[in-house]
Amino acid sequence: MVSTPTIRGLSRIEREYEASDQRRYFVPCPHCGHMQWLEFERLRWAKGEPKTANYHCAGCDAPIAEHHKTAMLAAGEWRATAKSQDPHSIGFHISALYSPIGWKSWEQIARDWLVAQGSEDMLRAARNTLLGETWVESGEAPEWQRLADRRESYGDAQIPEGGLFLTAGVDVQKDRIEVDVWAWGRGLESWLVDHIVIAGGPDHAQAWDQLTALLGKPWQHANGAVMPIAKLAIDSGYEAAAVYGWARAQGFEQVAPIKGLEGFNRATPVSGPTFVDATIGGRRLRRGARLWPIATATFKTETYRFLRLERPSDEDRNLGVCDPPGTVHLPDWIDTEWLKQLVAEQLVAEQLVTVRNKRGYARQEWQKLRERNEALDCRVYARAAAWILGADRWDEATWRRLEEQAGVETRQQSVAAETVPTTPDAPQPAKAGTPTTPRRKRRTYTPRFMRD
Repeated sequence: MVSTPTIRGLSRIEREYEASDQRRYFVPCPHCGHMQWLEFERLRWAKGEPKTANYHCAGCDAPIAEHHKTAMLAAGEWRATAKSQDPHSIGFHISALYSPIGWKSWEQIARDWLVAQGSEDMLRAARNTLLGETWVESGEAPEWQRLADRRESYGDAQIPEGGLFLTAGVDVQKDRIEVDVWAWGRGLESWLVDHIVIAGGPDHAQAWDQLTALLGKPWQHANGAVMPIAKLAIDSGYEAAAVYGWARAQGFEQVAPIKGLEGFNRATPVSGPTFVDATIGGRRLRRGARLWPIATATFKTETYRFLRLERPSDEDRNLGVCDPPGTVHLPDWIDTEWLKQLVAEQLVAEQLVTVRNKRGYARQEWQKLRERNEALDCRVYARAAAWILGADRWDEATWRRLEEQAGVETRQQSVAAETVPTTPDAPQPAKAGTPTTPRRKRRTYTPRFMRD
């Protein structure tokens, strides 16, 4: 089998090569004799001057000129770089860096790479054809090892000080129900609070009983307050009838059945609710369930963007610098399997790819690359629950009230306060030439879980 690779995780030749012994062509350095396979990262040139391109040895870092290539290729040999998963399969990888003199020079490779900058399509073609490597679409998440290094201790409290309300995302599987509980603060800063696996699928009544019990469970805040789940979003993609029946029994105030939709909708990632027919106890009920359709790709892309946010250094923290809005905090008790479900070792759990229909029109969608990615799904559902609750649209008064309930000191606003009249009800002076018609009073939305 011979092919140019395409998109990482979807390339058939990549899958076959990774199952082989993954042979590379090793060539000697003309200066120190070090045997190495040629990597694009070691081809270097002066900024904007591809004609200065030379290859730098991985052993002595000395520059190797193009004219040495003929002797290097003649003295090279194929070496396996992995243990074959299939003893009958051997694999070979070669890139344009090995092109004999007169074919594709290092200068031309450098020139082609510079021309491709700024165009994702050209960069993809260069990586596929020049380097023989798969292309990773934008939107990928960071490696799970980096997330593991950033895990934090929450201390004795289940909810850190910045968490102001809880939502849960529920993924229903054939043999289990997985639940992730997230705390949310200002700027959509979030903390993973709990990860629960309920044995038994939707056919087991005790599994639903345990899920029901979570709705009334309190979690302890760092300041002594206790918080229940404000909104739980449960996916209805598997055994929708059972999900609708359970949600209907609990009431739609705290529980939101959801259905993921392909594609992006950044303006309104959650729509509805729409009323759908439900089969409860064998009886069909017209408009028996309230369903929230969600654009899962929008929330996945947002999650990956939040995971890539840079944290302030210890020195900056000592100066009072806070984590940026959207920062995702992970506890030290979460295991590596959960992290790999959120992001895989080299591949993301799901990858953003560009697909084209028969007419050639392109669209982007997430395609699953790992067999299990419940952590990513539950995160998306919990984020959708926060959106349904209204967190994306709350005003300052609502956030302040949440902070008062949690016993958290109100944070100073980044925008300086405007000068206001000393009497709260005093009217503002009208600007010259503007009408004096009184403005309508703005209504403040208070989430139901906050009402007395």
